[in-house]
Amino acid sequence: METAQAFFSRRKEAHAGWRRHLHQRPEVAFQEHDTAEFLAGHLHDMGLKVDTGIAGTGIVATLEGNTPGASVGLRADMDALPIREESALPYRSGRDGVSHACGHDGHMTMLLAAAEYLSGARDFPGTVRFIFQPAEEAEGGGRRMVEEGLFERWPVDAVFGLHNWPGLPLGTFAARPGPVMAAMDLFTITIEARGVHAALPHLGTDAIVAAGALVSSMQSIVSRTVSALQPAVVSLTQIHGGNSLNALPGEVVLQGTVRALSDDTRAMVQHRLRRIADGISVAHDVKISLAFEPRYPVTVNAVDPAARATEVAASIWGDEKVLRDYEPSMASEDFAFMLNAKTGCYAWIGNGNETPLHNPSFDFNDELLPLGALYWVTLARSWSQTGTGRSGA
Repeated sequence: METAQAFFSRRKEAHAGWRRHLHQRPEVAFQEHDTAEFLAGHLHDMGLKVDTGIAGTGIVATLEGNTPGASVGLRADMDALPIREESALPYRSGRDGVSHACGHDGHMTMLLAAAEYLSGARDFPGTVRFIFQPAEEAEGGGRRMVEEGLFERWPVDAVFGLHNWPGLPLGTFAARPGPVMAAMDLFTITIEARGVHAALPHLGTDAIVAAGALVSSMQSIVSRTVSALQPAVVSLTQIHGGNSLNALPGEVVLQGTVRALSDDTRAMVQHRLRRIADGISVAHDVKISLAFEPRYPVTVNAVDPAARATEVAASIWGDEKVLRDYEPSMASEDFAFMLNAKTGCYAWIGNGNETPLHNPSFDFNDELLPLGALYWVTLARSWSQTGTGRSGA
């Protein structure tokens, strides 16, 4: 039987073709219909049992090994971003205003390539579930899959995720137990005032001045309320108010996001935001309402799966390529919902690219395809042979 490494080397160009096909046809959250059709077609051709329509466009493909054993879930995200691609690549996005600027086209291809190899080899015990998840980008497709019975209908002993990561050398692998990506909460603050002619401000109240005071006060939340040992980010991302040059508006709306690596910190930030809003309301004689919307929980890796992931990576590329204490990211990831429901590990693999994720010029590095696919195959074999009994938190 051909080794996985030799197989992925031989199939490299074909897999790059898959990735570029997906890159040309990006689809945003819950609209991944062409993407799902492409994936399901290939998975069917490989002889896998393919279930579609989970969370709308999600897919779970099941591959049974040659003997009974543990089960493992391997997940890739499917959706693109509402970002116009800025490149002259021959396979650039064919859909204006939409692009795979986060590399999900590569994630899908690495997992599909792993399925191709394992379906031909079938030299492992147990069961592998290939999970293709829609709507990772702020829309909670992972939550919907879990709510629709992902792990009840397709049981696994553990679930794993993998994301390409700029700033890390090509093939460098990073995973650790505990929090690895922050929770994401959104907030909307609405300031209601008595609008009035700009020349007569004393006859009304000023929502814009109140907004300015609010913005200034918010900067003290992290620096003066949260412990320096507890990472948190409070970012104001939108301010809307007024449509006249000579009138004070009756309403100003501010929106933003909070990121934190613990639920206690999330609660503290929310409490402090409300106290600040209440104080500004009194001081400026305006009405202020705060809507706080929890979106994604903290992404937390379990101890044993994280150890297994790093052991597998070290067995492939050597211990020097594995980072076991890489700093968590304050970005967020809805794989957190899967890790809340099932033990597992989320890892990063360096793409050797300095272009940041969500940048209009971002393009997945095809040199990463055989590396990620090899990791998936090696992990699936390792877990299916000895995963049962090692899936504790």
